Amino acid sequence: MRRTRSLILTLVTACAATVGAAWVALPAFAAGATATFVKTADWGTGWEGKYTITNGGASTISGWAVTFDLPAGTTLGSYWDALLTSSGQRHTFTNRSWNGTLAPGASTSFGFLATGSGSPTNCQLNGAACGGGPTPTTAGPTTGPPPTTAPPTTPPATTPPPTTAPPTGDLPKHLLTGYWHNFDNPAVELRLRDVPAEYDLVAVAFAEATATPGAVTFAVDPGLSAALGGYSDAEFTADVQALRSRGKKVILSVGGETGRVAVNDAASATAFADSTFALLRRYGFDGVDIDLENGLNPTYMGQALRALRAKAGPSLIIAMAPQTIDMQSPAAGYFKLALDIRDILTVVNTQFYNSGAMLGCDQNAAYPQGSVNFIVALACIQLEAGLRPDQVGLGLPAGPGAAGGGIVAPSVVNAALDCLARGTNCGSFRPPRTYPGIRGAMTWSVNWDVSNGNGFARTVKPHLATLP
Repeated sequence: MRRTRSLILTLVTACAATVGAAWVALPAFAAGATATFVKTADWGTGWEGKYTITNGGASTISGWAVTFDLPAGTTLGSYWDALLTSSGQRHTFTNRSWNGTLAPGASTSFGFLATGSGSPTNCQLNGAACGGGPTPTTAGPTTGPPPTTAPPTTPPATTPPPTTAPPTGDLPKHLLTGYWHNFDNPAVELRLRDVPAEYDLVAVAFAEATATPGAVTFAVDPGLSAALGGYSDAEFTADVQALRSRGKKVILSVGGETGRVAVNDAASATAFADSTFALLRRYGFDGVDIDLENGLNPTYMGQALRALRAKAGPSLIIAMAPQTIDMQSPAAGYFKLALDIRDILTVVNTQFYNSGAMLGCDQNAAYPQGSVNFIVALACIQLEAGLRPDQVGLGLPAGPGAAGGGIVAPSVVNAALDCLARGTNCGSFRPPRTYPGIRGAMTWSVNWDVSNGNGFARTVKPHLATLP
């Protein structure tokens, strides 16, 4: 988010991570462990695959590696819930940090997209036969094509989220998020307690950097206090509790356009976790929002967020607000961070504005910002590359003044939600399936929405209640 917004005209071409050959040390094999493959979708020119690793033995598995061959002409695309190394047509998927330990009887899974008609063969789990045989099973075709083909002309298929969502308190299934300004700008200034009732999740913008790398600080901005005729930290703290008493959640957003918070090593990751936790306790925040527009290190920010959650507990809300360009490829820093912490991540509200035209998940068109096609086609990238629908929100400006480009009527936001959740009200682009669990919408900002007559909240919030 930005205190002031400028238009960035960017045309991004298709990005692909190139995976080089690498030797992988296999974890010790546990007798009775199996890896079973299924094609969860097949559209002729490609398919979506899923491996389920099950520990049928009596000992805990401390890590797993599934290796298989694909025939010439069949290539891997996006993947999720595993790490990948490849040597020619031989591919090895290994566990992530959160799904490598399997107690007796437990199971986990990972998935991927492939182009071509071939199927995995010569499967090995931790160096032994996968147990399910080299011949995969097939769940049958679906009507939807992959993200790399032309949009379908038939209604998309509905598929469930790939994993169970982490606990996030009593947030609604579909939520409206709004940013509250802790600064003075041309938008209406508001005390936190005056945030309109339509907002479910309020992100306080912003916590800022200190002289200690990674550490953040927060206090009521003097300029805002002066504009309001006096607004103290004590009043703000009371307002946080007032919103929470109304059933709302309040989180602390870190960064913004001018934010310079840098988490680039283990020490700064610790400083971030410690200082953020202290602010959560001091003010009563329910979580944190990562809104760093000047780059981030996914490895150490991931480490920081996991340390913060360990301190705060499983009800901690973790949100992100990347710029559109940050979510074009799973290899990009923000996208990688989201996938790396997907087990504890609440929602990613990508800023679908101030970006210019960009490629969607079909990779065959540059969609202009400010349209249903743009919002849906770019949200589709995240949904098809591994984020669960309940972790994907649509971030849009709240009308004139809020952004330099990409401003849409609230009805366009509702149409995009309908297209993603139901397959209705789409433009010329249709996603390959529907996502009834789509989390909702975000706006920059509450203040700009109030300045523009509350049209965003009053239009989008009631519509969220109609979604599946």
